[in-house]
Amino acid sequence: MDNKTNIFDSLQEEIMLSDLPEIEKDRRISMLSKARNRKINLMLVGASGSGKSSTINALFDISVAKVGVGADPETKEITKFDFGNFTIWDTPGLGDSVIADKIHIKHIAKKLSETDENENPLIDLVLVVLDASSKDLSVSYDVINNTLIPILGRDNAHRILIGLNQSDLAMKGRNWDIYENAPNEILQDFLSKKYLSVKRRIYEATGVMVEPVCYSAGYTDGSQKQEPYNLSKLLYYILTAVPSEKRLVLADKLNTLTNWSFNDDDNDYTEAVKKGFWYSLLKDIIKGIEEGAVIGSYAIGIPGIFIGGLAGAVIGGLRWLVVKPLFEIESLTETNEKLYESINQVNNN
Repeated sequence: MDNKTNIFDSLQEEIMLSDLPEIEKDRRISMLSKARNRKINLMLVGASGSGKSSTINALFDISVAKVGVGADPETKEITKFDFGNFTIWDTPGLGDSVIADKIHIKHIAKKLSETDENENPLIDLVLVVLDASSKDLSVSYDVINNTLIPILGRDNAHRILIGLNQSDLAMKGRNWDIYENAPNEILQDFLSKKYLSVKRRIYEATGVMVEPVCYSAGYTDGSQKQEPYNLSKLLYYILTAVPSEKRLVLADKLNTLTNWSFNDDDNDYTEAVKKGFWYSLLKDIIKGIEEGAVIGSYAIGIPGIFIGGLAGAVIGGLRWLVVKPLFEIESLTETNEKLYESINQVNNN
């Protein structure tokens, strides 16, 4: 994404150019300013070679981040990717040695226990990246079961997301359909069993039910390129784990060069991601959530039909900036027609 034009600047411009009353413009710009200033902190945990870096590179435009280390000696081995209002804390790879793992886990526990200026937990979400091809996940289970969940507490277990990366290599590269960029039935069955095994082992140890995501971050190796798989599914689960008012912060950092289109056949996660961002915009900026009107399967209330082009302009602008890599862009006319049709259907029922 062009770092000269971010989503918040674009939305503010659309609001200022709209025909809304000045008082309503001021209110929406005030809400936009609050959204712009919200912060997200994401912690990455995983074994060496699990693909933590490739995952983050695929999800977000890491080239615009400032890179540093932890703020104090106790966390100096934790790499900090600073996007301003979005920070990624990349912890050292686990599994290299027992002594090193104890030190790393101590640093992870300390960072996870930190609070922000409002005394809220600093870390919003912990993404644990597992290697789907590995038979030995004992170190990762140890940090999940004995550090992450105990510190966060069972009530906050939704702030832990388990990703099974390198799903394309789970059977040493066999049974991966390179033309469809997806697992065949044999590999699908293997990954399903892996997914259930991870769920079961964490539940038996902690009583917490997690929802792992099998995916592949993709890679480029000289002339050979492996497209990502299920990456928008992973993004969808990240979105559902953070409060809706923080989603636009993530939207502004997405890697627009990533191919997000290869996903599970049973769910359109790219559509779910789009609606997640729309929901955040309508709920937290436009303040348009009411019972009744729907867009797709999401209950998104519209207090009357927007006049002056703001609905089409803002939603259209957001789609262009946020979901252009995920979806084929519809014209603003088509967007407005669908919006009005949804409202009319509700009013007629």
